[in-house]
Amino acid sequence: MIDSKIIDADIQRFLAEDVGNGDLTALVIAEEKLAKATIITREDTLVCGQAWVDAVFKKLDAGISINWQLKEGEQAFAGDVLCHLSGSARGLLTGERVALNILQTLSATASLANQYAKAVEGTNATVLDTRKTIPGLRLAQKYAVHCGGASNHRTGLYDGILIKENHIMAAGSIAQAITSARKASATVPVEVEVENMDEVAQALEAKADILLIDNFTLKQLEQAVAFNKGVAKLEASGNVTLSTIRDIAETGVDFISIGALTKNVQAVDLSMRVSLEA
Repeated sequence: MIDSKIIDADIQRFLAEDVGNGDLTALVIAEEKLAKATIITREDTLVCGQAWVDAVFKKLDAGISINWQLKEGEQAFAGDVLCHLSGSARGLLTGERVALNILQTLSATASLANQYAKAVEGTNATVLDTRKTIPGLRLAQKYAVHCGGASNHRTGLYDGILIKENHIMAAGSIAQAITSARKASATVPVEVEVENMDEVAQALEAKADILLIDNFTLKQLEQAVAFNKGVAKLEASGNVTLSTIRDIAETGVDFISIGALTKNVQAVDLSMRVSLEA
């Protein structure tokens, strides 16, 4: 589970953006009015982001109660009620959009990750996310990817080394880039992006830990796997789709990284229905 302090910081930013100095529209409702609400989904989805929703309403009014009908990461179907809420009418309406925004985004991320993870079941390949995340939502989206059954690549530039084309150009060669990387940090694996078999050979000779094999054909991936002989871990990437990922996994690569898990996510269609208490 993600650290609650990170969730609280997210919610602080989200509410500051949406509510600012106060919800002017909510003032049309008497302060003492109580209400009930339900959040429903209009499409099939994995449920992800409950802790963020809880934090939204807790921040606005600690008296609001939430009763989740499904567990985090559980499959919901179109028309399902995800949760029941009750408490301050003002608090419920003020928090509605922020709560739905994060819930629909993380549920969509988890659902897409789950589709890709299921597509490689029975192979040795692990599905990874990338740093192609929505700004400000990286940790939340990476949590959602994990919730969906896929795995996380490095979180940022600070917890892993990935030497790409521009790094190699600036360093002078693959070997020099790897040597410099080892000197800079001996505590994390060194990964190198390669674009052809010659670069695969160079990276292996320089003892890279992981090779990021970019936009190889299936035949080229098979050649790389055979040439590697299990020495380094191999990560396939580039234009991976649900229709191609199984064939890629069956070439024998260890990882398949997919930017679309977080970059191209399409929010789930959710709705909150509110009714005033008598």
